[in-house]
Amino acid sequence: MRIDRREFGHDYETYRFGYTEHATLDAGEAPEAAYGAGFLPASSDPSVNDRFYMARSVRVPLSEWTPSSENRRILKKFDGEFVSRMRTREELAADAAFRSCFLDYFSGKHGERVMGPERLDGILATHLPLQGIAYEKDGAVVGYALEIAAPTFIHYWYSAYDLSYADRSLGMWLLLDSVRRAKDAGCAYSYLGTAYGTKGRYKMNLSPLEFWDGSCWVPDDALLKERIQSDP
Repeated sequence: MRIDRREFGHDYETYRFGYTEHATLDAGEAPEAAYGAGFLPASSDPSVNDRFYMARSVRVPLSEWTPSSENRRILKKFDGEFVSRMRTREELAADAAFRSCFLDYFSGKHGERVMGPERLDGILATHLPLQGIAYEKDGAVVGYALEIAAPTFIHYWYSAYDLSYADRSLGMWLLLDSVRRAKDAGCAYSYLGTAYGTKGRYKMNLSPLEFWDGSCWVPDDALLKERIQSDP
């Protein structure tokens, strides 16, 4: 794994110097190396599909995880309502319904600039082991999850769904379903992406969590909650 650091900011009076840290896997190198070192796959530049960035990543140690009462409440809302089907990247790329669902969801939920066609194409072109899960009801697709699936972990990367479900906790159910599938598959970890500010607060609904502090994984839910609440 190759590491690349770029200057980001500095405060010379206090001798604090900031650098962003990126990683690129060597040919044939398993993604566990990057994820275990606190990196997540970057997707902001559609022309670059092999770069990782270091951030406050969070993961669930699956040997210790069991659904809480709140998790079970969310799971009961949709368990048995959908049929889930695994999709390869090739199937997703050729699926007009998938593209429409993703672009409509991100446009309606986060704004058109967040997930345009070019970024979606870049995600589908990743060199990582990408898989899709389509959730169907009465023969129609309600939502999708995009995951990086390796023998020891699943990274719940992106999801999109029919926005008529936006106020019914479907997004949280999709996340919990991914964590549950990872545990059932015998994985060691479920990676949930980053946890910053109000946008990352919902991930605290899973426990225990470990977060990357820049040097190591910290198994401290209370400290993670404190950092999330103090983010600008």
